Amino acid sequence: MTEIDWDRLRAAATEAMRHAYAPYSKFPVGAAALVDDGRVVVGCNVENAAYGVTLCAECGVVSSLHATGGGRLVAMSCVDATGEPLMPCGRCRQLLWENGGPDCLVETKGRPLRMAELLPHAFGVEDLEAVVGETPLPVVPERLAAWRGRGSVFVHPDLSAGQQVWTAYWERSAGDTEGAETGVLEEGPSWDDPAEAITWGLARTPRVVVVDAAGTIFWAGEGEPPMEIPIRWGG
Repeated sequence: MTEIDWDRLRAAATEAMRHAYAPYSKFPVGAAALVDDGRVVVGCNVENAAYGVTLCAECGVVSSLHATGGGRLVAMSCVDATGEPLMPCGRCRQLLWENGGPDCLVETKGRPLRMAELLPHAFGVEDLEAVVGETPLPVVPERLAAWRGRGSVFVHPDLSAGQQVWTAYWERSAGDTEGAETGVLEEGPSWDDPAEAITWGLARTPRVVVVDAAGTIFWAGEGEPPMEIPIRWGG
């Protein structure tokens, strides 16, 4: 395991703090982090007259990390105007998690803490991969992208090789721009499960209607059912 010289890190953070641009809060902050290849990267807070776009010192650390070759953060010291350890804010903890992971250490007044302690139940790349990597998301054809959010999708049963399946079609609502594409915008494939057809529909418009084999109409869209379709789909 890499030996961490906390005195060196805090000294580098303190020096960075002296370069902070904090004319509004009068609260300069500096940060320094050890990278897994042994180099030290630093940052300071940079305020802005539009307060919401102020950059924390940890933002500078992460930018410096990537600008100087990348790698992973191993340990970080963040200090206030007196050179005392300062706790990263919530947004910066997410930045540190992204670039250092659960084992990255952060200096505190008591003892160094792992990011897993500072940001329990963190959102990370694994959460993205669980959806994007394993569950293909419905894609709206490029030529229809301008229609996203408009019209209605109707989900209904059909027959395929003597078996009941579910399909859907996306229809342009009446009253749209004169001369625009009319009628059915897109026909869906067939699914064994109506939930898949509904997911396909919701990727296109919040207005999704299910018509079962008996002709009963159900609301499967977003929000409360409209007056004309009072029954919510529960299948």
